[in-house]
Amino acid sequence: MNEHASISPKFGGVLHPSGEPIRLNRQKFVAVDRHVESDYRATYRPQALYSRADNGFHANNEAFLLHEVATNLPIYRPDTGPTDFHLHLPPGGFQLVLVTSGVFTFDYDGRLFYVGPGAAMLQSAIVHRQLFYTWSGLPTEENLKTGQSCIPDALTMGYSGKFIEAFITDPTTFPNPSIVGDCDIVESETSRTACAHPLHDRPDGAGFWYQDPLSLAALYKALPADAGVRSDGPVHIRDLELEAPSGQLVSGHIIATDPRGQSLLPKSTTAMADMTAFATGEVAMFRVIRGSAEFKDFDGKAYELATSDVITAGKNALDLVRVGEDTQILRLGLMAGIENLRRWTPAQRDEVDALGGKIITQRALRPLRTEGKPVGYLYS
Repeated sequence: MNEHASISPKFGGVLHPSGEPIRLNRQKFVAVDRHVESDYRATYRPQALYSRADNGFHANNEAFLLHEVATNLPIYRPDTGPTDFHLHLPPGGFQLVLVTSGVFTFDYDGRLFYVGPGAAMLQSAIVHRQLFYTWSGLPTEENLKTGQSCIPDALTMGYSGKFIEAFITDPTTFPNPSIVGDCDIVESETSRTACAHPLHDRPDGAGFWYQDPLSLAALYKALPADAGVRSDGPVHIRDLELEAPSGQLVSGHIIATDPRGQSLLPKSTTAMADMTAFATGEVAMFRVIRGSAEFKDFDGKAYELATSDVITAGKNALDLVRVGEDTQILRLGLMAGIENLRRWTPAQRDEVDALGGKIITQRALRPLRTEGKPVGYLYS
């Protein structure tokens, strides 16, 4: 493996965020983001439309953002195509990607990942880019209506690429430096380069995480009978195993049911779901990926949620009481460790963005893009 020369730039005191502390909303609140009231915007690049759960974001002191990313243009246009190599540096290094339709190719720190519906990735401040995505060819309005799933079935894989993405704080408020621009990427070498940098801000033990939706760890396990959730059929839980790689910042689960008369979910036939993680979050977020669900708040008020709706609530403020058939719900539990983090100041954000590729302090060229040490090994 060829080692490139290391560089030691002057960072001017921007190694860690020094802004205001992040505070979760610990009151008994409930905020709903209805998909029928949402809009999609090409905020960062023309082929990707973003739909944000802004009501939950603002109600939770702007501590955590959940949004959907929908690919809407073909990859072969001159203004679309693969992205550059870049970083996201949210507080805690937390960035979750859960693919819900289509197929993507991502390069994480010099290794390729070919991913489809149900693939979950925690990037944790790693140099990456998106190389490929599928596009259905449908007009925008129809494209945004195509089904989503956490199961890699053939129909959902054939749609335009979509994923759910989550950050601690808002992407516009933290650094997102470009490391290698589009025009400077050399496919025979640059794409295999793993990069290290000192701007982590990650809790101890946090790191890159990838869960294959068809791995043994991703099997759906039966919800205990005493959980108090009604459904016409059995309810199952998939643990995304986010707690450890996020540094005890966020837990993640998929709550799901099969279509009537079918067995779609890859299940464990013996194990029961472990519900202990559901009690650790100070704030819970639920996004209905497909199907429907009903919730009740601390005052007994009912909330009916449809596909792509999001509900955000404080601890013990909301209960899931019913899950419809053929339903999949993403549940994220925001843990107290988030409050150990600080926000980036605007000046820090601009300074880090301006550093670009100078952030990199070590490089290693992999022999092949599918080989080498685990992703993120230069960060340890």
